[in-house]
This record gives sequence, structure tokens and C-alpha cells, in this order.
Amino acid sequence: MSDRLPPLTALRAFDAAARHMSFAKAASELNVTPAALSFQIKSLEEHLEAPLFRRLNRAVELTDAGRALAPGAADGFTALAAAWRAARRTVDQKSLIVTAGPAFTAKWLAPRLFNFAVANPDIELRFLATLRLVDFAHDDVDVAIRFGMAKDEPGLFSMPIIREWVAPMMTPELAEQFPNPADLARAPLLHQDDTHFLTPAVDWPAWFRAAKLPPRFAAGARFSQADHAIDAALAGAGVVLGRVSLAERDLKEGRLVMPYKLGLTTDAQYSFVCPEGPDERPQVQAFREWIEAETLSLEEYRDGTTFVHAAEVQV
Repeated sequence: MSDRLPPLTALRAFDAAARHMSFAKAASELNVTPAALSFQIKSLEEHLEAPLFRRLNRAVELTDAGRALAPGAADGFTALAAAWRAARRTVDQKSLIVTAGPAFTAKWLAPRLFNFAVANPDIELRFLATLRLVDFAHDDVDVAIRFGMAKDEPGLFSMPIIREWVAPMMTPELAEQFPNPADLARAPLLHQDDTHFLTPAVDWPAWFRAAKLPPRFAAGARFSQADHAIDAALAGAGVVLGRVSLAERDLKEGRLVMPYKLGLTTDAQYSFVCPEGPDERPQVQAFREWIEAETLSLEEYRDGTTFVHAAEVQV
């Protein structure tokens, strides 16, 4: 028996058939006829000098040899596909695929995309709004905007772009009803779960401790996403402990205000992340420089604000 590898097309046919456990479904995936797929698998079995499938009535099952080959074949084609995507990205000078969380995409990135498009008309920009942690080795993504505690990851370039902080935000009408921090004892509070993974906690109890006010445990509307909580605050439903990055446009245009000038800080931050090496591709570099410039507008909201780190007010 020769150690020479069989033809790639035959291995591809086997991989599809092993995943589907159906020659017909595998043929459909590969856009060939069942007869052609069966021929490829037969040639692979002849190369191995052993059967890979047991042909049953309207079904197939893997033999011992097939079960030994299937995981490696699947991993091999996954790795080959990832390598091909990586190779294509190195020569692609026009497209840019960026992923970020849904809230950050909707509230911060999306309203600014026109400015980037005007400044970079030759770059085709695509956004994937998801909370799933991207795997650059397997996902077709060039840049990720991540929120959380900074950490070094081998093979990745990471640059902090926004150090997040929160403060009570509300409509101007509600601010007239609750002009002082102590007035929040009777205000409707909005809660959000998207920062529950942070340690120490960045939430209403922590902010009340930072303000040296009695704790408040009143129930209120709770949201899984920060942008939904901000939208509720915009509707006048209550006071949100808003993240300044997500509420910036609403603060700038006066739909929300921060009357108390007391912010709660955290070590969590937004980071610009991409694979090392390709980070100098022209479109990646252009996007990084643009996003650095855009984040400077957040600094104006620090003026006159007193900050307390969440770690300083833990129980």
C-alpha cells in the first residue's frame, strides 16, 4: 500500500459524504451527480485498498477505516479553507470586514459610516454585528472591535480605542424632576445585563456607593442589551446608567443629559483587534486611523466629571 496521498477531489467527496452520511446530500453540496460522487469515493477506496462506507438499504455508515479518516479529512479541509481565506486577504486591497457588538455597531459605528465612506471611497466596508467572539483563523473577518478586559493574545494585534465609563443619563424632562443625585431614590431606574461579566461590577449599586447615597434595590425594567436600555431612556421610561460611548450622539444632540457629573470607571475597554502582519494592509490601516480620530470626540464628556473606579466602591 502506497503512502502517496489520494486525489484531493476524492478526499473532498469522502469528507462531504461522511458529514452528511448521505451520498445524495454530499453530491448536492458539491454540485455533482450522485454517480460522480460515488465514483470518487470508489476510487478513494481503491487507493486505500479497503472500503470506507458500508452501503446499506437507503443509507450508508462508516467502516473502521472511514471513521479513522473522517476527522482528519474534516480538519484538513477546514485548515485549507482558512489558509486560502488568509492568502486572499493578503492580496485584497479593497474590501474590509469588521465585526463588533450589536449595541456598539448601532449606536456608535453606524452613524459614522458615511464619514468613513466619503474619506475612503475605494474601500468596500462590511459590518457583522455579533457578540460571538471571532476566530480570525476560521472566520472571514479582518478587524474586530471587542469590549472587555484587555488581554494579549498570541498572533493578534490589539490596540485600546475607548476606555469605557458610565453615568446616570436621562431626558431633559426627567432631569428637571430629579435635579440632584439623592432624587434618584424616587426615580424609575433602568437596568442592563450586558456588563454582568465585568468584575468589579459596574451597576446601580456601585454608582450609589460612589455617590455616597443609600443603596436602592427597587425593581425596574431590565434589558439584555445596552442600546435597548438607552432607547428606553430616550423614550422617558427612566434613568439609565449609560455607557458614554453608546450614548454619545444622544448626549451631543441633547436628547439625553448627564446632570450629576459623577462617572463610574472600569478597566473594561473597547479594543481594535486584527491578526498580526496583515494589520498593515492599507484598508486596515485606514480604518484604524479613522476610528482613532473618531474616538477623540468622547473626551469632551470627561470635562467637569468626577470619576470613581468601580473597584473603590466594592462592598
